[in-house]
Amino acid sequence: MVEPVIKIRNLSCAYHSRSFGPFGKKEIKPVLDDINLDIFPGEIVGLTGESGCGKTTLARCILGLIGYEGEILFVPRQNLKGIHPPPVQTVFQDPGASLNPAIKIGRLIEEPLVIHRKIYSADYGTAGQRSRKVDEILSLVGLDSSYKNRRAHELSGGQKQRVCIGRALILSPKVLIADEAVSSLDVSAGAQILNLLSELRRSTGLAVLFITHDTGAAEYLCDRIFEIKNGITLIKT
Repeated sequence: MVEPVIKIRNLSCAYHSRSFGPFGKKEIKPVLDDINLDIFPGEIVGLTGESGCGKTTLARCILGLIGYEGEILFVPRQNLKGIHPPPVQTVFQDPGASLNPAIKIGRLIEEPLVIHRKIYSADYGTAGQRSRKVDEILSLVGLDSSYKNRRAHELSGGQKQRVCIGRALILSPKVLIADEAVSSLDVSAGAQILNLLSELRRSTGLAVLFITHDTGAAEYLCDRIFEIKNGITLIKT
């Protein structure tokens, strides 16, 4: 039996704030309540729901960016916070905002290998090794090696998102979180990114958590779809 790459068990999350004034009261706003979800290798799981329902909050919990109650486990039985580099990477809604306009694309994609150079020194310790890996990643996301010498302003929206996906994949994560990854693109570019995610799943075994408002895109791409409603995931048929 295939084990999930991520197990989410009894996850709850609340935001804490304080009302204005010297005697402001502390307020607690529950966002997620008792979430349970498994994500399997090579599976694309859709996550839908109204704005503010907790979709991105769940993604931030998985990425270890905010605190939560419950467990998020990376199989085999390791807490995500204890793994470096983390087995989960993400791409966001606005690819242009994710790319430094002053740095060439090749360097942007290579950067995670440089940051984690102690871990990857055996395979990617030299500039030549990293350059060849960047070429491989560009090919994987449908771009040729000439893009290494371009900057973000020279790329279309769809090309920028391909670069962001490539940058996320260079550390070989088990799971990619795509948070509204096609909502800022035109229909044609968005469809191409959906097809790219599907192909990456097939060719690499990558699991994808696809967060979206677009139920049509989710139904086209995803194996299973969950809706967050009142802070609880509900399976959608």
